[in-house]
Amino acid sequence: MKITEQIKQPIQAEMERFESKFHESMTSKVALLNRITYYIVNRKGKQMRPMFVFLCAKLLNNGSVNERTFRGAAVIELIHTATLVHDDVVDDSNKRRGFFSINALWKNKIAVLVGDYLLSKGLLLSIDNGDFDLLKIISVAVREMSEGELLQIEKARRLDITEDVYYEIIRKKTATLVASCCALGAQSVSQDEAVVAQMRLFGEYIGMAFQIKDDLFDYSDEAIGKPTGIDIKEQKMTLPLIHVLNTVDKKSKDWVINSIKNHNKNKQRVKEVIAFVKENNGLIYAENKMLEYQQKALDILFTFPQNEYRDALQLMVNYVIDRKI
Repeated sequence: MKITEQIKQPIQAEMERFESKFHESMTSKVALLNRITYYIVNRKGKQMRPMFVFLCAKLLNNGSVNERTFRGAAVIELIHTATLVHDDVVDDSNKRRGFFSINALWKNKIAVLVGDYLLSKGLLLSIDNGDFDLLKIISVAVREMSEGELLQIEKARRLDITEDVYYEIIRKKTATLVASCCALGAQSVSQDEAVVAQMRLFGEYIGMAFQIKDDLFDYSDEAIGKPTGIDIKEQKMTLPLIHVLNTVDKKSKDWVINSIKNHNKNKQRVKEVIAFVKENNGLIYAENKMLEYQQKALDILFTFPQNEYRDALQLMVNYVIDRKI
């Protein structure tokens, strides 16, 4: 059995019901919108976000969920989908998970409007049901994701990013969404603020480990996830590179920065930068940081009683750093 199927087992019934509820939450009276949302729903990914919502809720609520949990899962998926549609426009990307992106098929103007529509559907789903506590969690995530993206753009121009700023970027850009899923699941079944805060932190640590793993893919020799060196070509400062820039002599540092700024389209030069980062322990350093975040997440998880939901969440934490894509 695939690990994702193993993780899904304790929430199989909820995930199936979620599918239809999610599709329902996207419907519109505009035929064009329905065509596009149908396309989106049929090309969904692994659905890790709703899985986090349901597993965290069940962990805290003796294995049961409620309507708020379903709405929380739908809202986070609607808003996440909106951000992906907008991201493809921002990045001028024609593919998403191997399929054509919305902007590739229907052009940028329609893609932006569809993203706006999904965002508003998510917000209204919370407002119409009085889920203002859930709405607050999601709104914070949207704000932080936007700040994280803009902070990355601002810093990329200068290439002088410190490790602390890098952590701030990935915490906002990536980790905040996973943190919100875990907090949403907890908040949907519990009013204990301390427990919700713990679950939020648990999700944040997983998100941090997830993003560092993504950074490491860029230095991988295997054809997985994304092509090698793409972050360097896009002048994205990732942890292996930041660590090396902070530890090598000035001459080497200047060479790396010059390579990224002025020779990032030169395949040979990009290969040399990758080799240099590897030789100077950039990957080992980043891997160790990723494992630290994984351990922090597990430390929080193990404060809860052992059951099938905790086991599934433990599998999820391990999957984040063992995945091949």
